[in-house]
Amino acid sequence: MSTNSHTVEVENLVKIYPGDIKAVGGINFSVGNGEFFGLLGPNGAGKSTTLKILGTLLKKTSGRVAVAGFDIDKHSMDIRRSIGFAMQEVGLDDLSTGRDFLITQGLLYDLPRSKSKARAEELLEIVGLTEAAKRKVGTYSGGMRRRLDLIGALMHSPPLLFLDEPTTGLDPQSRLAIWNHLEQLNREGITIILTTQIMEEADRLCKRIAIIDQGIIVAQGTSKELKTDFGGDVVTLAIGTELDAGLTEKAKGLLAGREYVSEVVANGAELTVTVRNGNAVVADLVSVLGENQIPITNLAVSSPTLDDVFLKHTGHTIRSDSTGGDEMNQAMKAMMGVNQRR
Repeated sequence: MSTNSHTVEVENLVKIYPGDIKAVGGINFSVGNGEFFGLLGPNGAGKSTTLKILGTLLKKTSGRVAVAGFDIDKHSMDIRRSIGFAMQEVGLDDLSTGRDFLITQGLLYDLPRSKSKARAEELLEIVGLTEAAKRKVGTYSGGMRRRLDLIGALMHSPPLLFLDEPTTGLDPQSRLAIWNHLEQLNREGITIILTTQIMEEADRLCKRIAIIDQGIIVAQGTSKELKTDFGGDVVTLAIGTELDAGLTEKAKGLLAGREYVSEVVANGAELTVTVRNGNAVVADLVSVLGENQIPITNLAVSSPTLDDVFLKHTGHTIRSDSTGGDEMNQAMKAMMGVNQRR
């Protein structure tokens, strides 16, 4: 095993599905020991494909990948012993009790039965499922199922945890409970790699973030770095309606020429304008559009958010592409001529 300070190293990773569908287009990133790293992007961006390759569940097309110091092509079993993986599709046995499910997971990782039982009780207590431990998993709520799936991946105390959209579809209370637990795991030294399309989740949990879109990493850094690199304040303008595309383009052209504007991105009937000293220039911005008979239906000035960063680097919002299903499912749909990726 390598003594490298990086737990994960990815170089020029490419994955092409049948039908010549490129899910991952040559990405590079590394994750340090003890880091909480996020892959942020919409459905179909390549997040789940990347995580499945790192977890040895999917063969890469090309590139070099090392996980926990092991080359993925030569030591897949060593990698599997070193990781926990909570997938987007929760894989639970509805007929088993919560406690028995965890004990079985421990046995599959060659833990002695006594140790599996003790570890199961410890984890059930941590995530507040002790009282439900004797119930059938099929009676659990979505939040409870997610928590059980998560601790199932922790039964063998792995130093590296992969999480594929762990809180998608959960209610706010369940989401917060999982966030708190993940933060505690990371404080205890577990390296975590998480995929998400929830900006708040990436912003709160991840020490570093890679923004991925259409199989390409378009930006990397800490949340603070990504926002600082944005280059100023954000003025968001709603222009007319979705049917007024001509007005939006006209407004974009007018504002792009102002000296205080560094960038204008159009998204439907909305403009995101990056400016210096937002509050001071709003009056001039409104005046320019008013003089050209361009109606403003809404206006807001703010510091940049991850949503703004994503829009700047991709030209669209993260939710506009979130049509459901991971890249493998989308590839299958494309092969069948159904709902092809844009």
